[in-house]
Amino acid sequence: MPVTVAELPAFAHIIDARSPGEFAEDHIPGAINLPVLDDAERARVGTLYKQRSSFEAKKLGAALVSRNIAAHLDAWFADKPKSYRPLVYCWRGGSRSGALTHVLQKIGFAAEQLDGGYKAYRRHVVSELDRLPALFRFRVVCGPTGSGKSRLLHALREAGAQVLDLEGLAAHRGSLLGALPGQPQPSQKRFESAIWSALTHFDAGATVFVESESKKIGALQVPDALIRAMRASPCVRLDVPLDARVGLLSEDYAHFLVDPQTLNRQLGHLAGLRGGETVAAWQALAARGAWNELVADLLAQHYDPAYFKSLSHNYPPTAADRTFHAADLSPAGLRDLARAILDAAP
Repeated sequence: MPVTVAELPAFAHIIDARSPGEFAEDHIPGAINLPVLDDAERARVGTLYKQRSSFEAKKLGAALVSRNIAAHLDAWFADKPKSYRPLVYCWRGGSRSGALTHVLQKIGFAAEQLDGGYKAYRRHVVSELDRLPALFRFRVVCGPTGSGKSRLLHALREAGAQVLDLEGLAAHRGSLLGALPGQPQPSQKRFESAIWSALTHFDAGATVFVESESKKIGALQVPDALIRAMRASPCVRLDVPLDARVGLLSEDYAHFLVDPQTLNRQLGHLAGLRGGETVAAWQALAARGAWNELVADLLAQHYDPAYFKSLSHNYPPTAADRTFHAADLSPAGLRDLARAILDAAP
């Protein structure tokens, strides 16, 4: 009998039988990709189906699927015991996962198939992301650019706190210059899967710390129900001196120090907002390597005004907020700050 999405936690191994391209866009967290058709093969079968007939397409597909399943049996399944019990899924829970599940069951493995496949899983994620955020007590970490919010989240996690690191899941620091070098952002669907997975592993009885994000992190959208829950939550507000912020940003954005041309291209996007003359002055600072002066000026003229305007609108002060002064953003200093925040938590 096919398994439903609600039964996913019962399986130690989940096998995604879709093509590598489908898997890369999104998949059930923790799943491994054992495609029964690769991307080119899937396109070939689909073209044959449209141009000739379903019979010819199925005949070709069966041959390709059989060869790929045989290769997986020689590799992944070769050392698996009879008690091995994987859950297999494809796009709709149809022929691709059905073929692999059938072969595994005939061998003697206790393989099962996900009812509705990835589409059922995706519907479940969308529904749960609308429901789950309201179940948690969030504490939002606020502070201007360079306050070490992301590093503090890591220190809080190391101290045993529950942390939802949205920028980590989004592979982006959330600003114009926030793209991580050599690390593209995931798809929107994969981002949502990661958030869903994190929320399902949290204890609803304990506080969840999260950074004061806007609705978008790079190209990705934070789910509506989550952003609403965050904006209705009390804040941990960080007060950090300018020199400490400049020092931290010099570390976090060190890749721009060796590539001022890329930095200046990005700064050029601010001309419409801050004016061509101001941006040209910033680009001149970058070109001559005046990093500390550039960072301080960017904070004063662009990042801080934008951040505090957004903060006043989206995370206004409440009586439940706590403010912490932090001049030491070293690992030891952040560990001390994390402990102080947890000690002060209600």
